[in-house]
Amino acid sequence: MALHRSLPLPEEGDLTRGFPDRNCLLQYLRQEFPAAAAIDGQLSPVIGGRKAAELALRRVDPLAYGRSRNFLKGAVTQLSPYIRHGLLGLAELKQWLVDQKRPWRDQEKLISELAWRDFWQRVWQQFGDGIWQNIEELKTGHSAESYGDSLPLDLRNGETKLACIDAFQRQLVNTGWLHNHARLWLAAYVVHWRRVRWQMGARWFLQHLIDADPASNNLSWQWVASCFSAKPYVFNRANLEKYAGDSFCRSCAMVNSCLFDGSYEQIQGQLFIPIQPNTNKLNDNKLRAENSNLANHNLGKEKLVKPLLWIHQESLGPANPLWRAWPEAPGLFVFDRGCIEHGQIGLKRLGFVYESLLELPLVLRNGDPVLEIQAFAKRCGCDGVLTQAPLDPHLKRIIAALQQQLPVVEVACEPFVDLPSPPQLQRFTKFWKLAEPLLREQFINE
Repeated sequence: MALHRSLPLPEEGDLTRGFPDRNCLLQYLRQEFPAAAAIDGQLSPVIGGRKAAELALRRVDPLAYGRSRNFLKGAVTQLSPYIRHGLLGLAELKQWLVDQKRPWRDQEKLISELAWRDFWQRVWQQFGDGIWQNIEELKTGHSAESYGDSLPLDLRNGETKLACIDAFQRQLVNTGWLHNHARLWLAAYVVHWRRVRWQMGARWFLQHLIDADPASNNLSWQWVASCFSAKPYVFNRANLEKYAGDSFCRSCAMVNSCLFDGSYEQIQGQLFIPIQPNTNKLNDNKLRAENSNLANHNLGKEKLVKPLLWIHQESLGPANPLWRAWPEAPGLFVFDRGCIEHGQIGLKRLGFVYESLLELPLVLRNGDPVLEIQAFAKRCGCDGVLTQAPLDPHLKRIIAALQQQLPVVEVACEPFVDLPSPPQLQRFTKFWKLAEPLLREQFINE
């Protein structure tokens, strides 16, 4: 994606855009964002930006992914940081797979995993900030009040003496990325063995993960906890050794008293209190989405004469339809100082975003997004704001506040799958039953 547009003359408070190397970028970010640096003070080994995203995409082997994705050393894509920030769009990835001209069966698993992300986003759109609350009752036999409200220090510091758990903690903190299977194992340990509320673990992940997507993150934690699934997710030592090998167990100080030893029936008996079946009925109305494709491609040309483009963290790539439609409009990205100073984001993710932004012709600011966007509109003589329609309720609140002073036009990117009717969102299987034939047809028609 080569975008060429002129930037306004720099003003005081504009963030630096030129760095000779990553170490200089790191030093600058530590100085500019000390609250993020206090969470983790290094950059992720995963490089940000569209160029890095395209390189990662070229390495994807859908067939190998389908066969080995559950193994820690399997052929996973590691595309999630790029998808989360819009550097790769879901519809773009689907078309890339179609263009591979491979049989549907060879690509179905990867397509279904992309559909999971689309499903989580639709649930987020339906619930908003409600994804921080239990969508259903727990099926563990324990009351919600019996779970702890803080993450144990030994877990946060990677000092549990469980080799696998401590290794996952180190990878999370040191790299900002974890294999999905490791995320499930770590989440299950937090919620079920340590009896900590899933929200505490979800916030911990969001602080460190460079692909920190509240929809996929929170709803996966709820799936593990059993408040958005039919039963709690647990694992045992045999499962761990099958998909991770025996290196953890061979080096573990707790190998002779492993918490995860035993059959699933034994572990479930130790962790949970039996409950009567069918006591947690789903609210069909609450979990039936409105048609959420948001296929509104009105680019606001009739409303705005000289708009500014507000680029936010969901819209850094070419899936954002505004880049091509308004090639001359000035663009702005604002690092939300309030969120950063409240400890919601670590330096690894912030650095990944910053590195991605350096490829884009944007002015970068750090402050209150509403005030910064209003000031930038005045600075550039703009009569309104164009932005990609966000999913994040926080971004929606920023838009609502902006609309008190400026017109704001939201534009949706192309949906992953156009559904003929609002989908049921109780379970992915119901969503997939509706989406799978439509997706399969696109591969067959090609």
